[in-house]
Amino acid sequence: MAIIITDECINCGACEPECPNTAIYEGADDWRYKDGTSLTGTVVLPDGTEVDANEAQTPISDEIYYIVPGKCTECKGFHDEPQCAAVCPVDCCVPDDNHVEDEETLLNRQAFLHGE
Repeated sequence: MAIIITDECINCGACEPECPNTAIYEGADDWRYKDGTSLTGTVVLPDGTEVDANEAQTPISDEIYYIVPGKCTECKGFHDEPQCAAVCPVDCCVPDDNHVEDEETLLNRQAFLHGE
C-alpha cells in the first residue's frame, strides 16, 4: 500500500529528500509525474490513464506535506522499509488504508517510474 502523511505532520520536511520516487511534496506545491522519474511527455499509467508527465498536477494538500499515491512504492526496489517513515520525527508517515497494494504492484510501479 502507499504511505500517507497524517495531519500530525509538523512540516519539518525530513521526509521529502528521502523519497526515491520524488512522491513527497510540500503542502500547496504542484507535483508532476516526471519529478524524480524517467517519465516524460505523454505516458499511459499502469491503470490505463493517459497523462502528460510534464504537466503540473493539483496539490493533494494545501497545508502539510503529502505523498502522491501513484508515485509511492513504499521504497520497494530501493530500500527495505519506507524511508519517509524511518526519518519522520513524529511518526506521521503511515500506511494508507485507501491505497492497499501488494509487493508485486509496488515493484511494477517502481520499474514503470524509472524505466526498468
